[in-house]
Amino acid sequence: MDYTKMLVMACATVIEEMTPILPEGIHHKVLDFGLHVTPEKLRTTLQNEIDSVNDNIETILLGYGLCSQAVIGVTARKATLVVPRVDDCIAIFLGSRDAYTVQNNKAPGTYYLTKGWIEVGDTPFTEYNLMVERLGKARADRALKLLLKNYTRLALINTGQYDIERYREYVRRTADRFGLRYEEIEGSNTLVKKMLEGDWDEEFVVVKPGETICYSHFFPPDE
Repeated sequence: MDYTKMLVMACATVIEEMTPILPEGIHHKVLDFGLHVTPEKLRTTLQNEIDSVNDNIETILLGYGLCSQAVIGVTARKATLVVPRVDDCIAIFLGSRDAYTVQNNKAPGTYYLTKGWIEVGDTPFTEYNLMVERLGKARADRALKLLLKNYTRLALINTGQYDIERYREYVRRTADRFGLRYEEIEGSNTLVKKMLEGDWDEEFVVVKPGETICYSHFFPPDE
């Protein structure tokens, strides 16, 4: 496999899991995590970035999932697009869509954190301090309580790609502070490794040059 003709395009949280195992010679592009807030903006940004890719790139690996359908409608005119066949990056961190389904069935009211999310700082818990400054503690408390009303568990996904202790203590303190149950979940880089190694089985959407990513690629009618 000629990695010099491949490009990884991923958000800031996912690239944290990919960087330690990126093959030599492969190109990568990191996009702002905040783009997830507006799926239409993420879609437009992805398309613009894909359109600007050098002609020598034959395969673009997207470090995203369906992501609120942000990848639907994206087209690569000259390259093959490969994207994990998952709803969002939680399944990427856990290693598969099935692993995420198991966790969701076990505790549907779970807010997940990884090193990437913590480092990026774009979570309700980091936003809380800004709300206190802007709204005052009483209003900030009410706003966060409303935001977290359906959550009971704060789970740290340990993917084994970094020193976990620093992040473990942060998540424990955060869980205690906001009345959530702390739990650590074993993650997996299986899906990431398969994508980088070209093992694109049914767990991936593979779109040929000139074709467009469709919703049915993620959820075929016969499923």
